[in-house]
Amino acid sequence: MNYVDAIDAPLERDGSIKLHGPEGFAGMRKAGRLAAECLDMLVPLVKPGVSTEELDRAAFEFVVNNGGVPACLGYRGYQHTTCTSINHVVCHGIPSPKPLKDGDVVNIDVTVIVDGWHGDTSRMYPVGEINRRAERLVQITYDSLMLGIAQVKPGNTTGDIGHAIQKFAEGQRCSVVTDFCGHGLGRLFHDAPNILHVGRPGQGEVLKEGMFFTIEPMINLGKPTVKILSDGWTAVTRDRKLTAQFEHSIGVTKEGCEIFTLSPAELHHPPYA
Repeated sequence: MNYVDAIDAPLERDGSIKLHGPEGFAGMRKAGRLAAECLDMLVPLVKPGVSTEELDRAAFEFVVNNGGVPACLGYRGYQHTTCTSINHVVCHGIPSPKPLKDGDVVNIDVTVIVDGWHGDTSRMYPVGEINRRAERLVQITYDSLMLGIAQVKPGNTTGDIGHAIQKFAEGQRCSVVTDFCGHGLGRLFHDAPNILHVGRPGQGEVLKEGMFFTIEPMINLGKPTVKILSDGWTAVTRDRKLTAQFEHSIGVTKEGCEIFTLSPAELHHPPYA
């Protein structure tokens, strides 16, 4: 894999891994904070009877009113600000007028652009009172994400990240979705490298200071296999068992990493009371 200084790289996905300096980190902090604030804003709005269409509209207004641009709106024909994935929907769920029900869990994924930089994050939300299985899966998924992030430092590899996530999730008798992965980002929404959520220690791309990427494990209660619905976007578990996801945007620093999308209100995972 070719590593290049982001200043010299074209604004297109060319297979190279961009390495960013202080300007990039400053830009990603602003974009990541707005994305995280958007998810914070949604916390009191997620409740039984509210539709994901309403939540999407609230996210659009928040992002635009705070100086951002919704990155998903118009992306490859997508017509919404967020992806809203309920229960057995793995990712890319489309907001709809159907109301949420007590006991649902929903992942809300938002990406914003601020001054040309992308902040990409997602979080799980309980709807009313959820059962113990759902609570456990949500916590396992969050812990998987943070264990993956703990592997981010110069000299480690993308395989170290995936291995940490896979070992923990499978040790909890859950499965890891392999059809989707994290990705590089920055000036581009999706860039190199791909960040798999399974792997072997020491394998994959070597992490270097200045790399930006997402880690976004999708963890299932059942089997890891998924299918795409006829709308071309919505991915669901084939066995229709529950799934969960959390996502952060990360920058590799000299001694570790910086999480750009941490919740300013410390609403990192449920319960959000």
